[in-house]
Amino acid sequence: MNTQQEIKKILDQKVKQYNKIDFIAKDPICIPHQFKKQQDIEIAGFFAAIFAWGNRTTIINKSKELLQRMDNAPYDFCTSHQPKDLKKIIGFVHRTFNTTDALYCIEFFKHHYKKNVSLETAFFRNQISGKKIESVQEALTHFQAYFMSVENAPKRTQKHISSPVSGSTCKRLNMFLRWVVRKDDVDLGLWPEVPTSMLIIPLDFHVS
Repeated sequence: MNTQQEIKKILDQKVKQYNKIDFIAKDPICIPHQFKKQQDIEIAGFFAAIFAWGNRTTIINKSKELLQRMDNAPYDFCTSHQPKDLKKIIGFVHRTFNTTDALYCIEFFKHHYKKNVSLETAFFRNQISGKKIESVQEALTHFQAYFMSVENAPKRTQKHISSPVSGSTCKRLNMFLRWVVRKDDVDLGLWPEVPTSMLIIPLDFHVS
């Protein structure tokens, strides 16, 4: 058996082990699975992915906490909130992600969904030229620049949105893309126009 066959055997075993409905409940992907509206799923999935470092139980609990502060209606909260509603977000913290970061994410979603139906275009459509983006690496690079383009973007928030340009493997954003592109018992399949063959499995020190 050659190396490629050995790797395929290992990966096939892991698919059987993890790629099943029973896996959802104790994994951060349970967060977007709680919603029905596409935009709610996108926003909830984005936060769950960005929070995904450390203990899985804590990641899930902190994701639920933030969404509860948003009345468990993240799309409506982001796009239709009044200034007084933002007081509900004050005090939210998850590791190095704090209130400033949460408020800016909300502002970004309000900015983006004002002109776009889906978060897909934030990754796979150049917001200036309108040109379609054809690779995940380019999509991740574009997304960070676009995400930080809203007026008065706090510099500190950029550290939560990784980019290949800085040498990051972008594990959390690549996981988010897997959730919304692939369609099976676990993954959500919201963006069928993006081919699954474009997806990347980052192999950094920890994954190896």
